[in-house]
Amino acid sequence: MRLNAYLARAGVASRRAADELIKAGRVWVNGERGELNTHVEPADRVEVDGREVAPQRLAYVLLHKPAATVTTAAVELVNLPERVVPVGRLDADTTGALLLTNDGPLAHQLAHPRYGVEKTYEVDVAGEPDDAALRALADGVELEDGPTAPARVRRLAPSRIELTIHEGRNRQVRRMCEAVGYMVRRLHRSSYAGLTLEGLEPAAWRELEPSEVELLRSRPVRRPGR
Repeated sequence: MRLNAYLARAGVASRRAADELIKAGRVWVNGERGELNTHVEPADRVEVDGREVAPQRLAYVLLHKPAATVTTAAVELVNLPERVVPVGRLDADTTGALLLTNDGPLAHQLAHPRYGVEKTYEVDVAGEPDDAALRALADGVELEDGPTAPARVRRLAPSRIELTIHEGRNRQVRRMCEAVGYMVRRLHRSSYAGLTLEGLEPAAWRELEPSEVELLRSRPVRRPGR
């Protein structure tokens, strides 16, 4: 494991911040000053400012993010000794499923577009979208950063739809709805990568079961356009 990844797993700092600690000469491995290209083995002793550090237990948390909470502040709702960080982000006013972990490789995998992680949203809009608007959302709409991929859409109520996407663009659902003429009044992510919020009230969280983590790890690569 590279030294910066080891420090991140130990909860010392992010990989980027760990690089700065290493360059500042504050990190030692087996009594020698660590370098950016240093690799750490399980039996190695790693110290930061003279204090020994060790990797944390890998933790995986599903949080029901409440409204008016920025993603970075949502981390404070999780009471674990391990330092976990969000996978992706949700707007402050968007509620719902947020995954947090200290498993950097898995977080990177889930964030990578080629894995096409599905995210399902309940969307309340101003007005009542007609069938043509729903078909447009399903087929893909043109945004300023290019057309969206096909999505799954169904009507839940006259002014509420369920939208499932597998992209991760900034404010994508809001922009998609605006592109077909409807402003979003409320946005709630009900599912992330197959994980639902069943049994979780707003601001509540739970650790994932080992079987859920394995499913996340074994997600297939999504083919383009699907």
